Amino acid sequence: MALVRRSSPLTFVDVAHTGGTFGDLYELIRDWVAEDRAPWSVARTKVRFVGVTSRKKTSPNTVRWAQQQLWTSELPARSVLSVSLEPQVWSYFGDHQVKLTRSWAPSWWLAEQGGPGRDERTRTALAEAVAIVAYGRGRDGRQRIANAMAGEPALAESWLRRLRSALLSS
Repeated sequence: MALVRRSSPLTFVDVAHTGGTFGDLYELIRDWVAEDRAPWSVARTKVRFVGVTSRKKTSPNTVRWAQQQLWTSELPARSVLSVSLEPQVWSYFGDHQVKLTRSWAPSWWLAEQGGPGRDERTRTALAEAVAIVAYGRGRDGRQRIANAMAGEPALAESWLRRLRSALLSS
């Protein structure tokens, strides 16, 4: 199975509300690993799930998407992460941005992929996506992202400091 032979983990990133779609995907991966008789002890270290969430107040009483899903306890803690966005930004990406592909409910996962629409709204959304990626790849974009990180509490984490340093030096 290619998953267990990977040198680096396979990371799934999605706008997450409750994590239900990730749960469906996780069950599918578990079934494939079992069907191929691959070692789950290795496979479980080769997947990551990053839920892009709407920022909420930081409190011990705040319920996060990963806490609502039992399957997340079967993976190493570093394999299930959240990245929060301001609520308006999350709502734009999760609720309002034109999608480039159709939704993929589990019942459609084996269906033929139809590809992106060719209407004006989809072309505009694709142009927006290309512009966002180009901005993130440019020096000015990386600098502004690194500057925005400066005020984040998560900057106490070494991985974020390394990422910020890499953004500033490239």
